[in-house]
Amino acid sequence: MSARERLLELLRQRSFERKRVVLASGKESHFFIDCKQTSLTAEGHALLGELMLDAIERLSGPVDAVAGVVVGGCPLASAVSLTSHLRGRGLPALYVRKERKDHGSAKRVEGALGLRPGARVALLEDVVTTGGSTLGAIEALREIGSEVAGVVAIVDRAEGGAEAIRAAGAPFAALFDRRDFLKDE
Repeated sequence: MSARERLLELLRQRSFERKRVVLASGKESHFFIDCKQTSLTAEGHALLGELMLDAIERLSGPVDAVAGVVVGGCPLASAVSLTSHLRGRGLPALYVRKERKDHGSAKRVEGALGLRPGARVALLEDVVTTGGSTLGAIEALREIGSEVAGVVAIVDRAEGGAEAIRAAGAPFAALFDRRDFLKDE
């Protein structure tokens, strides 16, 4: 079984549910994909690091860092950073908050210390629906002087997010889309 096939199997077993839910976008849905239930396992972490790093390289070529949107993207950035180290590249992981902290350093992007102006950063997401949180993270990365080299998601729900991200000037790719979970739709 390939790494991609195994990851899809884990996502279907651990992360996918048919149920009514209100998504972060505010939209109501009849299915939910909670990728954290997979990404926070040791096997899921390893598979995602490998597959997402490969997807980044295909989508945008070499990057200087990887960033994850808090909370679902954080384990993804860590997994890809670790995998890059094991492959001899050592990409730092950044975490992008939805809002600036109101205490301490008041940062919106964590881990950017030492990142050169114009650094190429790949943004990682768990699930993209409308792209709202991703667009906010793209803005935050651009505010600190980074170039967003592309966005890679685990799942594209195919509800307009990919198009919105591309319209904002960022290439987009997903490992899976809704058809991988909802064969009958």
